Amino acid sequence: MAARLTVPEEVVLRLDAILSRFPKVYEESAWVGTRWRVRQATIAHVFGGEDKLVRITFRASMDEVHAFAHLGPRCFKTDWGQNVVGMVIDQDTDWEELAELLTDSYCLQAPANLARTLARPTA
Repeated sequence: MAARLTVPEEVVLRLDAILSRFPKVYEESAWVGTRWRVRQATIAHVFGGEDKLVRITFRASMDEVHAFAHLGPRCFKTDWGQNVVGMVIDQDTDWEELAELLTDSYCLQAPANLARTLARPTA
């Protein structure tokens, strides 16, 4: 079995800068890589694969899940849960878009009183 890629520290730090601004979020080592949680719910999990790519998984609305399944090889639906999706993190990553997706993941995973602190106005 090939060794997994270690996630570069600058990627973990950049993700932590996004995720640590959410109420009650903490970072911890996962079975592979690093994850961020609120209470016992995982918001995001970054890890390196045997194929030497860095990936992040997170929760998404069902509409986004269907979109992720068809966006191409950089985006994917996982088998880890009904609403868990992911994407490759590389030089082409749109960090603003990823921050929005992680905010949505937090709102889906956090207790309602915490999620409301980040709620976005609806159009």
